[in-house]
Amino acid sequence: MKIVVVDGGGGGVGKVVIEKLRREFGERVEILAFGTNSVATAAMLKAGANEGATGENAIEENMPKADIIIGALAVVVAHAMLGELTPRMAEAIAKSTAKKLLLPFNRGGIELVGFKPEPLPHLVDELLIQIKRIWRD
Repeated sequence: MKIVVVDGGGGGVGKVVIEKLRREFGERVEILAFGTNSVATAAMLKAGANEGATGENAIEENMPKADIIIGALAVVVAHAMLGELTPRMAEAIAKSTAKKLLLPFNRGGIELVGFKPEPLPHLVDELLIQIKRIWRD
């Protein structure tokens, strides 16, 4: 299974996700890290991603090859992450046939009605449950 993690900024969310994926699944999954900037990519590689790349072209080229795409909800919103997420990046992620598991952070003017904010570790635990369900199907 090929799991893609997309993050921006300092890569903190992607780092937490990848560390927990590695602890849960070990080397049974391939984890690819895609940062909107090199700092995010480096943080995710350090956390245990198999490979990583940075920027718009890398994201466009690799999203169609993913089985699962993980990131904040913002990864499908053009100009999100303080402008780091380009329209082409958002489109490539949204158009991918991969299952998208998006973490619902209320940031960047996006409010999810009915969503009860949870700490990142709790959201990632839920993410792992979803991946196990997908893997069984």
